[in-house]
Amino acid sequence: MTLAAQDLSIGVRLYDVSLALETGKITAICGPNGAGKSTLLKAFAGLLQAHAGAVNLDDSSLATLHPRERAKRIGYLPQAHEIAWDIPVRSLVELGRMAHGDTRAEPVDAAIAALNIEPLQDRRAQSLSGGETARVLLARVLAGEPAWILADEPLAALDIGHQLALLRHLRAAADQGAGVVLVLHDLAHAMNYADRVIVLSDGRLAADGEPEAALDVSTLQSVWKVDAQWIGADGKRALIAR
Repeated sequence: MTLAAQDLSIGVRLYDVSLALETGKITAICGPNGAGKSTLLKAFAGLLQAHAGAVNLDDSSLATLHPRERAKRIGYLPQAHEIAWDIPVRSLVELGRMAHGDTRAEPVDAAIAALNIEPLQDRRAQSLSGGETARVLLARVLAGEPAWILADEPLAALDIGHQLALLRHLRAAADQGAGVVLVLHDLAHAMNYADRVIVLSDGRLAADGEPEAALDVSTLQSVWKVDAQWIGADGKRALIAR
């Protein structure tokens, strides 16, 4: 299954971006502030209208899919972790099943277990901390069993232990066939956990490939304007300034 942008332009935020994402992989979207990362992710979620070009899910234009069908296939976690209704946490996670028209216990229980939020199930949603809220909202996405998991900075509100646990779970989801697309600011996480890295700069595609190639020192210099180098073994890389 593929999720592809073809000559995609959106206002002044994206210009002529063409790429195809594949299921079974973790793809990280990286770049400086204002590079167009969230805009690209929203376009892949079908939440923004293109000024030029198109986004296709397999052989169908994303714009022509019924919203319910799109919601079944694409799960999206926005950057802003806001909860509008002060309902029990389990009820909030069950909302991830809305597109399917059910509240099946098995996927809901699996999502709750994956994010380690069993102790929070009976809490009111608006009583949660920022990190707890982030985990609960991602559980809601996972409960829908989407083919594509799109998450905008999902690690931002989490401590290092929960960051690593979440990355391991997303790795497992990709290994089981899901397409996982993450906007990440932490380049070390992108280097160590992604199969592919897309680098945006000023709304344009600056690099695209395996992490070692897309995040090489020349790209760090040209895109982020930093003089840095990678140290450590594969899968355990760290970035240090020179």
